[in-house]
Amino acid sequence: MIDIKFLRENPQVVKDNIKNKFQDKKLPLVDEVIELDERRRATMVKADELRANRNKLSKQIGALMAQGKKDEAMEIRAKVSAQVQELEELAAQEKELNEKVTSIMMSIPNIIDPSVPIGKDDSENVEVERFGEPVVPDYEIPYHTDIMESFDGIDLESAGKVAGNGFYYLMGDIARLHSAVISYARDFMIDRGFTYVVPPFMIRSNVVSGVMSFEEMDAMMYKIEGEDLYLIGTSEHSMIGKFIDTVTPEEELPKTLTSYSPCFRKEKGAHGIEERGVYRIHQFEKQEMVVVCKPEDSKMWFDKLWQNTVDLFRSLDIPVRTLECCSGDLADLKVKSIDVEAWSPRQKKYFEVGSCSNLTDAQARRLKIRIKGEKGNYLAHTLNNTVVAPPRMLIAFLENNLQADGSVLIPKVLQMYMGGKDRIIPKK
Repeated sequence: MIDIKFLRENPQVVKDNIKNKFQDKKLPLVDEVIELDERRRATMVKADELRANRNKLSKQIGALMAQGKKDEAMEIRAKVSAQVQELEELAAQEKELNEKVTSIMMSIPNIIDPSVPIGKDDSENVEVERFGEPVVPDYEIPYHTDIMESFDGIDLESAGKVAGNGFYYLMGDIARLHSAVISYARDFMIDRGFTYVVPPFMIRSNVVSGVMSFEEMDAMMYKIEGEDLYLIGTSEHSMIGKFIDTVTPEEELPKTLTSYSPCFRKEKGAHGIEERGVYRIHQFEKQEMVVVCKPEDSKMWFDKLWQNTVDLFRSLDIPVRTLECCSGDLADLKVKSIDVEAWSPRQKKYFEVGSCSNLTDAQARRLKIRIKGEKGNYLAHTLNNTVVAPPRMLIAFLENNLQADGSVLIPKVLQMYMGGKDRIIPKK
């Protein structure tokens, strides 16, 4: 959410930003919120004037009563009573206007970074850099669920009976590999100075509205019936929520955290052949990284975060590339995003395995996450990035490590998490 003062002083900048995000239907909101804000401020001024006058009259009542002028005092008291009623009406108006202004401001997208390419959707994202040489072997790479089934490692049919489409049972070596990747990612980030956290897997509605837009919430979040609780779609949600309504001294920053959690997503609109199997699902596990820092440091941390993901995948000998997300592909709170994509030898193309985002002060303004500095308090910047998100990450791992005989090599860095195995052997 942008600053109302910034919008008030730069309405055209806000409108141009909305156009760059191809959300023209939101353009009228700028003028609407300016008009509501003017009415709100006028109401506040009138209420302040009434309060000051009421205080003045109250003093007069006391003085008149002391002088024995009871009748005059009672006349003034009647005026004060009338003003109390007017103040109550103004307070109700102010509350209503505040709610309307806040609702609109939460729908207006954040100002994107000048470096972000302008484009309508993810088809116009821009490749930045490739890491590692993509290889297509001279033998066939089966679909990822076929690879898993050769190890008796997945059961989608039973999961469908138990929970429906979009769920799975992982078993045996594949399940162990899944856990090994998560454990390795955890230790990888700890070694880079991040504090390991296991957060709550449910959050309240005020945290949900603080970390994402209404559109994202509707498309992603599962609501717990009868409770003010939502299942998290990523641990970033509860990790940022950890700092709600806090003031952190500058010297205690940055806060660099890496968190594990299961994630739950509706995944509205999932479709296509590559959505089969475990590519796009309702439940998965994820290792995340989150940073809360001073505004002047957020650009530096943004580059560090996406590089961490690249380095982890390269340590597993998986080729990756980075993509700069275009304006139309950025969620409303995001200022800048880099996607990390892994190479798929079967598809002969890259696919997304992680996303790094700088939200500057958008989440901090909604959740009142502040920093205590020498000259007073100011808003923090928040960033997040995926370390790994199996089982999607397993697709890249299995395809890039599959051998002609059907076995899968285990890179050296992962072997300690797999009981010392340097490969896993298919059962069929």
